[in-house]
Amino acid sequence: MRVALFVTCLVDFFRPTVGFAAVTLLERAGCTVDVPRAQTCCGQPAYNAGDRVDAKAIALQVVEAVAGYDYVVAPSGSCAGMLRLHYPELFADDAAVFPRVRELAARTWELVSFLVDVCGVQAVEARWDRRVTYHDACSGLRELGVKEQPRRLLASVDGLSMTELPGAEVCCGFGGTFCVKYPDISDKMVSDKQAEIVATGAEAVLAGDLGCLLNIAGKLHRHGRKIEVRHIAEVLADLTEKVPAIGVPR
Repeated sequence: MRVALFVTCLVDFFRPTVGFAAVTLLERAGCTVDVPRAQTCCGQPAYNAGDRVDAKAIALQVVEAVAGYDYVVAPSGSCAGMLRLHYPELFADDAAVFPRVRELAARTWELVSFLVDVCGVQAVEARWDRRVTYHDACSGLRELGVKEQPRRLLASVDGLSMTELPGAEVCCGFGGTFCVKYPDISDKMVSDKQAEIVATGAEAVLAGDLGCLLNIAGKLHRHGRKIEVRHIAEVLADLTEKVPAIGVPR
């Protein structure tokens, strides 16, 4: 299978190791992976702000950049959800473009869901001696049904023990531009989230969306909590000993 890795802006600018981890996992699953150089932002910030004109222009760039691949995979439920669900909404009244957008949507997947549901991966070869908990990012959970898949693969990581987060399905308060528009509400949400993480006794918190992880890492750091924050791909690809946790200086 030829897979186009949609890197995402946050991974590109803040955590490239998540992209490297994604490539490792996809290649281990038997995929041929390319990173199309012409890819840009998925257009989600413009879309969420109501700027449909720019969102459409960005979407068309993405459609061109990933044309011809069997699948498009992103290590982010929010970006994958944008391509899979919201691109068709953007072009629902454009008969010339809609078929291409619908075809792209059908072959777009979130990384962990793709590994389990398409590639049939049941286990990974990785070790991490940590007590962890897991946050279900909103878009992956609610838009794409990513819930059981990460837990299945984490259960195969040697040395890892999992404690469920009581509010695992509750938003962390990031929400892209939501945290900018409603900072007080956002701060209360992430404060509640960090308190629940601490209460589990976990040494690390994982998730599949970097926006959530950056938000949670910042709050844990400001409260002086020594809890590692990592993207699940880094753990599954066995890269935890090679790169520091999110928010930890290199």
